[in-house]
Amino acid sequence: MTQAHLGHAHDRAKEPLQTFEFTPGEIDRDDPLHGELMSLNMGPQHPATHGVLRIKVVLDGETMKYVEPVVGYLHRGKEKTCETLGWRKFFVHTDRLDYLQPLMNNCAYAMSLESLGVIQVPERGQQIRVLLMELSRIMAHLIYLGTTAIDLGAITMFFFTFNEREKIYSLLDAYTGHRMNNTYVRIGGVYADLDERVAREARKWCEQFPAKIDEFEKMLTGNRIWYDRNRDIGVLSIAQCKAWSLTGPNLRASGLEWDLRKNQPYSGYENYQFEIPIGAKGDCYDRYAVRIEEMRQSVRICMQVLDALEKTRGGEFIAQDRRYVLPPKDLVHNSMEELIHQFKIVTDMALPKGAAYHAVESSKGELGFYVVSDGTSHPVRCHIRAPGLMNVQAIPVLMDDRLFSDTVSIIGSLDFVMGEVDR
Repeated sequence: MTQAHLGHAHDRAKEPLQTFEFTPGEIDRDDPLHGELMSLNMGPQHPATHGVLRIKVVLDGETMKYVEPVVGYLHRGKEKTCETLGWRKFFVHTDRLDYLQPLMNNCAYAMSLESLGVIQVPERGQQIRVLLMELSRIMAHLIYLGTTAIDLGAITMFFFTFNEREKIYSLLDAYTGHRMNNTYVRIGGVYADLDERVAREARKWCEQFPAKIDEFEKMLTGNRIWYDRNRDIGVLSIAQCKAWSLTGPNLRASGLEWDLRKNQPYSGYENYQFEIPIGAKGDCYDRYAVRIEEMRQSVRICMQVLDALEKTRGGEFIAQDRRYVLPPKDLVHNSMEELIHQFKIVTDMALPKGAAYHAVESSKGELGFYVVSDGTSHPVRCHIRAPGLMNVQAIPVLMDDRLFSDTVSIIGSLDFVMGEVDR
C-alpha cells in the first residue's frame, strides 16, 4: 500500500511509483485536529485489488478525498493480436481475457464472426454453448464470492466456494480435456459433442449445488459483520450505472431489469425459463444478493439444457459449412476435396467484407466483440467491449468520501478481472 517497486508486471517495474499531486477542497486548516493529507498507493500488487490494479488515494484521516484507478500494468494488446493473427488463431487468446470464464469469451467472439459470415449454428451446438456459458457464470460468481469474503475476513467461505468450482473444473476437464483456457468453441458450434457420461455428471452436480448456495447464505446473508461491511456501502443509482456504462449484476443490483439473455436473446435463451434478480439500493450488499440468486437461476437453466440435450441426442453440434468449419479427420484422410477445404480454412480463411457486433451477458456485464472485415483472412479492426473496464471506471464515484476500509468491499463488489481490463 506504500510507494514501492512494481515487481514483474510491467516495464514500470524498473522505476519507483511516481508521487502525485492533489489540491484539497474545503478543508479547515485552522482546525487543530487536522493533520497533513496522506498519499497512498494501493496496489498494483495488493491482493484486495483483484489483479494488477493501482489505486491512488489521498486520505484525510481515514476518509478518502481523492481516488484514481490506474490501469496498464498488465497491458497485452489483445485487440492488435487479433488483427495480426487472423480470425481463427485468436480464439485461444479470448480465453486469456476474463480467464475466470474462458468459454464465455469463446462464445462471444464466435458469435461475432458468425454474424459477419451469416453462419447458422445447429440447435444442439447452441444448447451445449448455453450449458458451458451458464457453468462459466457460476464459476465466475464463485470466485467473486470466495475472494470478496476472504478479503473481508470470512476465510471459510473461500474454501467452500473453491470446492464447488473444482467440481466444475472436473466437468470441463472431462468434456474439453482442460481445466481452464479450454478453447472448445468453434465457428459454427463446438469442437465435439457432449457425451452422456459428462451430461450425467453435470446433472448430478446441478442437483446438489442449490443446497451449497443455501450454505453460503447461512454463512453470509444473515451475518452481522458481512451485513455491516456491505450494506449502504458503494451505492450506485441506475443513472450512474448508465453514465458509466455499467451493466450486468452491477446494473441489476441498482434496480434495472436488463439482461441480454432476456432483452436480446441469443443461442436459444428464449427457450428457457429463468428469472432476472434485481436489487433495490444498488449497494455492495445488493450486488452480493443478485449474484447469489443468479447462481440459482443458472442452475435452473443448466437443468433445462440437459433435458433438451436428451431430445437432440445424435444431432449436429457444429455447422457443416466447409468455408469456415474444418471437415472431420476421417474424411480428410480419404478425400482430396476435404483435404483442400481443411488447407484453405487453416491457412487462409476469409470472412465477408463488412462489420458486426455481438454481445453476451457475461458474469460481469455486457461482453461484446466488434469486428470489421475487408474480405481477407485478417480483421481490419477488432474491438472488445470488456465489462470489467466499465466496472473499474466506477471506483472513484463509489469511494469518494468513504472510509479507506470500504475500498475492499467496493472493489470486490464491482467484480472485475484485469485480464480483460488491460486487454
